[in-house]
Amino acid sequence: MRDKCGIVGIHSKDSSLDVSHLIYYGLYALQHRGQESAGIATHNTNYGLNHYCGMGLVTDVFNNALIKELSGNVGIGHVRYSTTGESKLENSQPFFTELGDGFIAIGHNGDIVNSGSLRKKLIEKGYEFKSDTDSEVVCYLIREEYESEKDILKVIDNVSKKLIGSYSLVILINDELYVLRDPMAMKPLALGKTDDMFMVASETVAFDVMNAEFIRDLEPGELVYFKDNKINSHILPSAKDSKLAHCMFEYVYFARPDSIIDEKSVYSTRLKIGKLLYEEFPIDADLVLPVPDSSIPAAIGYSRASGIPYGEGLIKNRYVGRTFIMPTQEEREIAVRLKVNPLNSELKGKRVIVIDDSIVRGTTSASLIKVLKESGAKEVHMLIGCPPVKAPCYYGVAMATKKELIAANYEVEEIREKLGAETLGYISIESLVKAIGMDEKDLCLGCLNENYPTEIPEDLEAESYYAYFE
Repeated sequence: MRDKCGIVGIHSKDSSLDVSHLIYYGLYALQHRGQESAGIATHNTNYGLNHYCGMGLVTDVFNNALIKELSGNVGIGHVRYSTTGESKLENSQPFFTELGDGFIAIGHNGDIVNSGSLRKKLIEKGYEFKSDTDSEVVCYLIREEYESEKDILKVIDNVSKKLIGSYSLVILINDELYVLRDPMAMKPLALGKTDDMFMVASETVAFDVMNAEFIRDLEPGELVYFKDNKINSHILPSAKDSKLAHCMFEYVYFARPDSIIDEKSVYSTRLKIGKLLYEEFPIDADLVLPVPDSSIPAAIGYSRASGIPYGEGLIKNRYVGRTFIMPTQEEREIAVRLKVNPLNSELKGKRVIVIDDSIVRGTTSASLIKVLKESGAKEVHMLIGCPPVKAPCYYGVAMATKKELIAANYEVEEIREKLGAETLGYISIESLVKAIGMDEKDLCLGCLNENYPTEIPEDLEAESYYAYFE
């Protein structure tokens, strides 16, 4: 699974203070949210817009010379994984375009499910797109609205009424920074500060690296902007009648465990997931081990609750990025061994409980269980910290079409047989909600129960979704 994306915005109170190096460090802290491309846009009083994007990791894209060229006291940054749109330079962010006699640059985390129809209307009006992403659609919608309405707050109000889906946005309009969270608050967005500047980021870990103080999460439908060196807030009119739909996958998988999202500790939530897995599946075994890294806290939680020792039976190669989908079973097993290597001395002759965060297609899990047994594990019991994923996500999580989701097509016992495990157990939706500590009605569980929080356009079928802009 992939999440789209990570965003940072910084507004310095001192016009002579450059912020690009701090945006760089903030993006570095959010690297887990996107590894395909990175970009920074800043405003300089003398030169106007400074902008640079590139493919790869933050450290691959930027160097000291580039950072110095991106001078300015206000700016935004973005790291990307693709959901809507291919992985190519033209789709990297921030996007920018002319706005009146100035410019607008925008970075987006989320997915606009009606962006296809919005894009078509813009093309009919003469707009030419450089990319095939929904983020550029939002950029041009703001530009179009600005032609008739110069009040930026009203512009963003009017644009938000046209959007269906999830969006956390950092928007740089000349020397002003605007930050917006959608009315359902699906994607995380937090506000922080130091003595010299205000900042926003997808996760609080970006503030930690800059030694900044976390102030609070943005409210659902809140637009924050910075004028007179103060935090100003405006709530979208559409937020008043909107329900909440926080993405549960942030707590299960996407966010770093040291982040705080909507007042909930991600690490504590994952520990509770492990504890509740034990309450639902109390298995007699010799060792509890995680599929590193996102499942480590849940495995610790299970170990503490059960009294079964926690161990590292799988060693992760942290220098391996994404691997391509392999066409043969042999190649898939090589890909698994490339990412995680079994520790034979810990596994031989033991009954092991493997904790993983989720199962999507099931191919990786089957290969992993085979590797563990070939390494000497006597029994492999697999427990999953997320309920069965039975439907696609339309809000910024690229997982699979419904026909590819193993839990959408097979019962749990059938999946267990396919994987080759002695036990297969998924945490229940009730226990997951309990671990997160929110009301179920305030979470987006659409990929688990198909109760989506927004209308899904009729022409946006699961099988065609990721080819929608081809």
